[in-house]
Amino acid sequence: MRARDVVFVDGVRTPFGKAGPKGIYAQTRADDLVVRVIRELMRRNPQLPPERVGEVAIAATAQTGDQGLTIGRSAAILAGLPRSVPGFAIDRMCAGAMTAVTTVAGEVSQGAADIAIAGGVEHMGHHPMGEGVDPNPRFLSEQLVDTSALVMGQTAENLHDRFPAVTRERADRYAYHSQRKLAAAYARGKIQPGLVPMAVRSAEQGWGLATADEPPRPGTTLEGLAELKTPFRPHGRVTAGNSAGLNDGATGCVIAAADFAAELGLPARMRLVDYQFAGVDPEVMGIGPVPATEALLARNDLTMDDIGLIEVNEAFAVQVLAFLDHFKVDDEDPRVNPLGGAIAVGHPLASSGVRLMIQLAAELAERPEVRYGITTMCIGLGMGGTVLWENVNA
Repeated sequence: MRARDVVFVDGVRTPFGKAGPKGIYAQTRADDLVVRVIRELMRRNPQLPPERVGEVAIAATAQTGDQGLTIGRSAAILAGLPRSVPGFAIDRMCAGAMTAVTTVAGEVSQGAADIAIAGGVEHMGHHPMGEGVDPNPRFLSEQLVDTSALVMGQTAENLHDRFPAVTRERADRYAYHSQRKLAAAYARGKIQPGLVPMAVRSAEQGWGLATADEPPRPGTTLEGLAELKTPFRPHGRVTAGNSAGLNDGATGCVIAAADFAAELGLPARMRLVDYQFAGVDPEVMGIGPVPATEALLARNDLTMDDIGLIEVNEAFAVQVLAFLDHFKVDDEDPRVNPLGGAIAVGHPLASSGVRLMIQLAAELAERPEVRYGITTMCIGLGMGGTVLWENVNA
């Protein structure tokens, strides 16, 4: 059969929380975050018969505890989807949700499913990065990777070494603008439509409702950023202020065949054109989006000038700036993360890919003059991923 066009129908996420005992989700299960997202997607799209969902793919970097047990399948059951709906778990570290989307898109394109739910979750408060991991000693004994490759903050410092034009001052300034853009987006009501309120519980305070992201620091100043310590290297350049934090949260979206979405009266917010993943040296994993994006643009006979919106995950400011420098895009180009990015809103690892898509879809809806947008991110152990989207409103 001929491959079918694949569209992004809808996406939602929980508010992102700060990881740790004082975070809003400290006493909330990771799988309950996913269940809330799935239920909200179904509530928002009543035209979608639950039995027609052909797949549920949920990513988590830590495949254990309350985000283990083949979480795509277990969350589907917990969310009340019919037992006939299959599901699976996926792990590509930070690009987990992005890979969940591209994977189910393949199923939809080939006709194995008409519609699917894809997303990700990370509860870094319950499962700190690297929990339970036992790296093979050959990585270091045979010098397959540098010792810094397994510490993401150190890989960011390595990027500063490789690209001296990306200074601490530039990184801090980029982080400052990310905070300002997110605050402005909240003030204009641009973030709230993509959020689903999440019930939370505290043994001390009882039940509450999370309705907004916890990590943003709208009062951030350049002076304050300049005073922060550099935990990954003495006199380094990577700080808590110019990096994403440790966060909890879940995301999800509905991916469908364009003809099936039209048949059911579901909205098509953007069309998935193509995608690319690429590998790089693990010790400079932040440069991963560059080769992924280069290959994707070349295959589609495009340049960065053809891309009207760029949603790039801000794991570290240096990683974003290295990407922008490579493609000769200005640090404050209005195409880049117009609603703010992960430095401000948070980065719950495997969930972040779909957050990028939610924000891109929202911006494309208001910009019919923009034909193409991308979502792109660096990935631990030396990878990058980029997805090319076409505006159906163009």
